[in-house]
Amino acid sequence: MSQHFDLIVIGAGMAGVAAAHKGAAQGWQVAIVDALPYGGTCALRGCDPKKILRRGAEVIDSARLMRGKGIDDTGLSINWADLMTHKHGFTDSVPASMEDGLSGSGVTALHGRAKFTGPRQLDIDGSAYDAERFLVAAGARPRPLDFPGHEHLIDSTDFLELQELPSRILFVGGGFISFEFAHIAARAGSSPVIVDRGERPLKGFDPDLVELLVDRGRQVGVQLRRTTTIVDVRPAGGAFEVTLAHDGVEETVETDLVVHGAGRVAGLADLGLDAAGVEWGERGLHVAAHLQSTTNPAVWAAGDSADTDGMPLTPVAVFEAKVAASNMIKATTTAPEYSGIPTAVFTIPELARVGMLESEAREHGIDLAVRYSDTSGWYSNYRIGETTAAAKILIDRSTDQVVGAHLLGPEYGELINTLGLAIKLGLTTRQLKSATAAYPTVGSDLGSML
Repeated sequence: MSQHFDLIVIGAGMAGVAAAHKGAAQGWQVAIVDALPYGGTCALRGCDPKKILRRGAEVIDSARLMRGKGIDDTGLSINWADLMTHKHGFTDSVPASMEDGLSGSGVTALHGRAKFTGPRQLDIDGSAYDAERFLVAAGARPRPLDFPGHEHLIDSTDFLELQELPSRILFVGGGFISFEFAHIAARAGSSPVIVDRGERPLKGFDPDLVELLVDRGRQVGVQLRRTTTIVDVRPAGGAFEVTLAHDGVEETVETDLVVHGAGRVAGLADLGLDAAGVEWGERGLHVAAHLQSTTNPAVWAAGDSADTDGMPLTPVAVFEAKVAASNMIKATTTAPEYSGIPTAVFTIPELARVGMLESEAREHGIDLAVRYSDTSGWYSNYRIGETTAAAKILIDRSTDQVVGAHLLGPEYGELINTLGLAIKLGLTTRQLKSATAAYPTVGSDLGSML
């Protein structure tokens, strides 16, 4: 006999958990299921543990920047095993804590692999369930690679569980994962190489600031190989030989570890969505603007599982899940509103963006004022010895409103939030500059950037 629910959520990451709580608060019978420990990528295998490891790298980098300025960093180093233990001090308690919270809200917590067997039917490890509604929030998985030897690569999850850090690491792809991990690895004593098939890495960010970041990475030992492809990967006596191709010329390099950082796709292949009559692709379920499947009205999606205009970020996934749940509850068709949502690459220093790129603003015909500042010599950065920092603020002259902001520098991942709020609320630069900030803080630099 099939067990019935008002809502079954597939995926116990931050988005799925938010939707489950919202459904249960309405008195619905709600179940949530995941084959992996509760918590999802961000809390267990991504954002949070990554930034804990980054803290070790920050300490090393900060000490090096103050060398000769009052700090003797001789002998300072990262104990990778201890840093990993510190990481586990956060991640290990997440699944039980999250499951306890769900149970306390009346949500039935299930474990196993979910697969649709019909439009409203689900099989979980041999047990049958049905529901009035489903929310798919199953996250993403590494993009499949097709070069010979791809099976020898580890992914970001594996990297975050390394008990020892190899001395040589090759990262495949020029995106978030490769840059963030390479910056950590370089400060931990490894020699990282990023191999990117394109000319421009971190394509979603301002190209001028990306080049400054690449130069800053080179100074600490992060090597970038542009317009280069992987031909094959072969084991070689405890290490790997990787054949690279650039401008038609092949060469072989040796490395101790090869890490997949070449993007992710929606983790939907094993859900049996075809049996439910749900159209989907590698970008997620085909959904209407209000996040309901275009082919099965009982199914909704959020985050990496939904093909939307939203960026693949945990806060966006949570926001979408709450909107989807609200639409289910109220029988409405509210669409998520994505303006003013910032994103950051947590390299050292971090690179952040909100709103349009300069090229996008010009394509939209905006009467654009570009306010670029080299902030490396400003007090906030002089104080800590940072030599690479910049800001590019894009302003619509006709409205005096910020349409895009791009920042590279220490603590700018915090500063970008203020600019995101300005875009979301339509604040003018005059209004922003009228605010008096605590001084001296990084936030007090905003007025000068504008």
